[in-house]
Amino acid sequence: MKLFSRFVLAPALLGMATPMAASAAELNLTDVNRYSPPVSTKEQVTSITQFSDVQPTSWAYQALSNLVERYGCVAGYPNGTFKGNQPLTRWEAAALLNACLDRITEVTDELQRLLKEYQKELAILRGRVDGLEAKVGELEATQFSTTTKLQGEATFVLGGVDATGDKAVRGSVFPNNPELNNRSAASKYKALYGATTFSYDLRLNFLTSFSGKDLLYTRLRSGNFNNAFNGNGLNLTALDKASNGVNNNSDAIGVDRLYYSFPWGKDFTFVLGARARNTEHLGVTPSLYGSGKGERILDLFALNGAPGTYNKATGSMGAVIWKQNVKKGQGRFSASASYVAPQGNVGTPNDGVSDFTCSTGEGGIGTDCSRSSFLTQLAYTAPQWSVSAAYRYGQAASNFRRGTNFVASNSWFLANGESNSVALNAYWQPKKSGWFPSISLGWGYNSLSGNSIRSTGFEFVNPYVTESQSWFAGLQWTDVFAKGNSAGMAVGQPTFATALTRGSSGVGNTTPADGNYAWEWWYKFQVTDNISVTPAIFYLSRPLGQLTGNGNSFSTLGYLVQTTFKF
Repeated sequence: MKLFSRFVLAPALLGMATPMAASAAELNLTDVNRYSPPVSTKEQVTSITQFSDVQPTSWAYQALSNLVERYGCVAGYPNGTFKGNQPLTRWEAAALLNACLDRITEVTDELQRLLKEYQKELAILRGRVDGLEAKVGELEATQFSTTTKLQGEATFVLGGVDATGDKAVRGSVFPNNPELNNRSAASKYKALYGATTFSYDLRLNFLTSFSGKDLLYTRLRSGNFNNAFNGNGLNLTALDKASNGVNNNSDAIGVDRLYYSFPWGKDFTFVLGARARNTEHLGVTPSLYGSGKGERILDLFALNGAPGTYNKATGSMGAVIWKQNVKKGQGRFSASASYVAPQGNVGTPNDGVSDFTCSTGEGGIGTDCSRSSFLTQLAYTAPQWSVSAAYRYGQAASNFRRGTNFVASNSWFLANGESNSVALNAYWQPKKSGWFPSISLGWGYNSLSGNSIRSTGFEFVNPYVTESQSWFAGLQWTDVFAKGNSAGMAVGQPTFATALTRGSSGVGNTTPADGNYAWEWWYKFQVTDNISVTPAIFYLSRPLGQLTGNGNSFSTLGYLVQTTFKF
């Protein structure tokens, strides 16, 4: 059979007879690529038997067999089919002819007729290829890096807070602390931090990979949240995205993350970093609230209902993550463990004798003043639901992320006592978006040991927190009123005291009255793929906790519009 006959009989060239005017606008690169020469030996079609839908009884079986075995210029689909009954365009036919030309050594009269028939299409195809190669060369010459991608996120926040209620407690909880017991404390919070503000948070992420599987992650960050949204006045009003620059210096830019992660086999990932965060290296995120197309407004609701366990400790870190290797769509177990030393870059350890407490000039890794956190988590995750349990051991001076101002006022005692925290979490999500939201639940418990305080022989007067709890519930809807938009609501109690100890001088009330609640509501408009606008409100009832006292009330209402640009 002559070469021309082989081309005519091949099912891939049935579309050649279609009388259509050729133009560059008609070129479909997806269809053309289907008939491009295979890029690897694994994809090379060397025998007609590799096509599951081509039978020996097919009328063009022999013609197709010759094209495949003698010229090797016919490609199939990834699923091993040829789809010979599917009509093709002149562009696809020209692409097939172009692929075969490189493998033909004899130019016959029939081939000359084919070349003349498809002269215009072949010229445009080759012109396109040359143009693409030139553009690729230009991009390679001017690109930022051959190994690094840049991602950016700029967040604008316009809003404020409004504090209402009676005066704070006077003299009954912390008699030696006039700041906390000032009758005008409530008014002070409102006057200093209640103004409407316009601030920004900027993050520039550099993602570098040397093997395609590893990651060197670098983040530069800045912001100017010198207001209530950064936790000034009331630490519970802090937003999830609210930086005040490096070292609390507005508009200053610095390194916010720097770590290297790499896989080990199919199941393990290791992370080493000079500046990394424990909650960003878990086997699975224990909550769906704020994930995907969602948002988290308050930083409190980014802590999965357990600010003591998921405390966002940041510093020198080592972590290992294990994920069970299963087929896609099946449930799997995961486990992770991390050690973070916020003072890991400081080379002067505490001697544990001459100094009563750790100072800012002391630290190291594995020392008394590392301020370290050891966090471990075990989880089981299915396509629609997940359950997890976590534990964190906190060295002296490690922190609980968010809590009532009464809990925060005990930070001095927390700085000198070891803590043990546990968390239980679960979530569920529907298969499809609609009226039913995803549901995320979390609970946390913290225990603080005072042994390290008493061992110093220091006489403390006021009671301090020995036990505390927290919880939250989050609901999130997707594609609300319009595709891509989302809405959410969360409610919970930040860390609040559930047990106190009496001071060594026998002074202070040991019965805690530290209950409080927090709510937030938001709706996210997805303006484009890169721009979103999220109006939100939040309400804090009794954020001072036990410091409110004497039956007085104190609450805060926050309102804001958060606009996010991703690039």
